[in-house]
Amino acid sequence: MQKKTKSIIRKRFGQNFLHDRNIIQKIIRSINPKINDHFLEIGPGQGALTYPLLEHLKKIDVIEIDKDLSSQLDKSIHSKDINIYCMDALSFDFKSVVKGNKKIRLIGNLPYNISTPLIFHMLNSNSLFEDLHIMVQKEVADRMTSDDNKKTYGRLSIAIQARCNVKKLFNISPNAFFPKPKVISSLIKITPKNNLDEDTLDSLDDILKTVFSKRRKKISNGLKDYFSKEEIKGMGIDCESRPENLTVKDYIKLSKKRCF
Repeated sequence: MQKKTKSIIRKRFGQNFLHDRNIIQKIIRSINPKINDHFLEIGPGQGALTYPLLEHLKKIDVIEIDKDLSSQLDKSIHSKDINIYCMDALSFDFKSVVKGNKKIRLIGNLPYNISTPLIFHMLNSNSLFEDLHIMVQKEVADRMTSDDNKKTYGRLSIAIQARCNVKKLFNISPNAFFPKPKVISSLIKITPKNNLDEDTLDSLDDILKTVFSKRRKKISNGLKDYFSKEEIKGMGIDCESRPENLTVKDYIKLSKKRCF
């Protein structure tokens, strides 16, 4: 079995195939799929999650960049229940699979080398998703879920948490994959908030890029091109604080203020 798997691994796609049945069932229980849910899976690989999910669903959409793996799925006994999009998820138009008013539930074992840009590509279509369950490198998960005033707290933490509720569900050992990655993975659940307009989000991203490029500077210095000290104090923010000391709510206040 492992020899067959090994022969089709594409290093350029960052493939690590999930094979641990206990972990697979734990993931399914965490997701709690319902028969009429609209699921979209990124990177189904050999169907380790796809086929167990189909025990609870009528159909599933999948995005698989590897032509050989797409062909495998297309020739499986479950093929009539799988809509396959053989392409790069980074260029996928999520609106193209929307069915009426039903929101998408996304599941994915994301390649480590593109996990962050892929997450933001998905969140650009925030309003289309009910939730997203994704496996990422533990280090990335820790940054995404970090509270302020921690070393792991930074630009990624704030950008994600401003847009979504994020929760780390559990860690996954390298032994659950073949080939084994060199790092621990984590399953996280992302639930979009859809609470901020596009201008505010653009302002937020601009502010984060600016202040975290000058992480050691006081926030009043990092934001001097946007706000006076008086304006910062007027928003209840300490001018002496550093970028990692501000809460997500503080950054949202700054972003909204800049839009006026």
